[in-house]
Amino acid sequence: MDTITRRRFLLASGVAATATGGAALGLTDLLDTASDRDPAAGTLVLVTLYGGNDGLNTVIPYADPAYARARPALAYPADQVLDLDGTFGLNPALAGLHRLFRAGRLAVLHGVGYPKPDRSHFRSMDIWQTGRPDRPERTGWLGRWLDSVGGDPRLAVSFEPVLPPLLAGATSAGATVTGATVRLAADQLRTLGQPAPGESPLRARAAACFTDLVRVQEMVRDLAAPDENEPDDAAPATATGGSAQPLDAQLALVARCVEAGAATRVYSVSLGGFDLHADERKAQESQLAKLDRPLTAFVERMAGTEPGRRVTVVVYSEFGRRVTANASDGTDHGTASPVLLLGAGVTGGLYGTPPSLTDLDQGDLKHTTDFRNVYATLLSDVLDTDPARILHGWTVPDSFHYGRRP
Repeated sequence: MDTITRRRFLLASGVAATATGGAALGLTDLLDTASDRDPAAGTLVLVTLYGGNDGLNTVIPYADPAYARARPALAYPADQVLDLDGTFGLNPALAGLHRLFRAGRLAVLHGVGYPKPDRSHFRSMDIWQTGRPDRPERTGWLGRWLDSVGGDPRLAVSFEPVLPPLLAGATSAGATVTGATVRLAADQLRTLGQPAPGESPLRARAAACFTDLVRVQEMVRDLAAPDENEPDDAAPATATGGSAQPLDAQLALVARCVEAGAATRVYSVSLGGFDLHADERKAQESQLAKLDRPLTAFVERMAGTEPGRRVTVVVYSEFGRRVTANASDGTDHGTASPVLLLGAGVTGGLYGTPPSLTDLDQGDLKHTTDFRNVYATLLSDVLDTDPARILHGWTVPDSFHYGRRP
């Protein structure tokens, strides 16, 4: 295959070089990077819930009378929630996460948001993924981290159909691993990996990955095989994002890479379907169950190996929902929402100040925790990086605490 044909293939499959010159590979040889990894290095797994998950019906303030008054048909009574501390409880669909909380491996950060919130799905997600609420930004916060550590795309990997903005840097970009890519036949991969005379080092490097992928393909095929005991009800990607690949398949791939000692430091996975403006209660429970089962299994699996015990999982959405339910038994776009942290290195518990349900900003919660504080501590504690370099000078105040063990 000549260089131009290969280049067209890379462009069509979303794995060409970025406009800024950084390579964004569709699937890279992760397993052969084990020898390059520092065994003491931490790993960050970001789980994005696209659509704006209702935080008040995820981490439920059931003891606050204002909660039931604001949403009579949507509020959960005390005997239905999974109690955390006598004041807050988890949604009944989150039994696995409740077990992890009781085991001290789930931390809940209350009221996470940013100043002057935007209720647009796309703008708000852009703010969360760039880490820049004060003005538009062309690079993602983890893309800038990737730039700072040399730009190797194998260090930051997404299992979503399109590279999320959070992994796009100024001079580099992470790698996207999609189900469509791994269904290529082995002979096609070998053909794509053949060297071509006169091609640039960057294209040669990208092409070489296809040859290496033959060794990985069988593993991916096994992981993608359907489970006869699981219902085939995975939601496709939506206009507000989310991977078409089920979350359990995404996290299974992450687990295999972590256990193999891959050099990758950041993984991005996602689940869509949380934009529930009507008949929310049952629909959200269904979506949260799709989060709970694979996420609990992943965290418990990671606890069994030394590399896995250095994994920190972060679950977030672009915004929460309004405090008061709408006329369709749903909720509309809101602002602040809880962020969840999980893993063997997490000190479980409830952190931060819960937002008031009565002292509102035009009907919305006032954020009590700036999401940049969360990012800054993850950069410092998990990725061993000075957060000020990545977050435009942002540093963590001494008063900020969250559930990461030192």
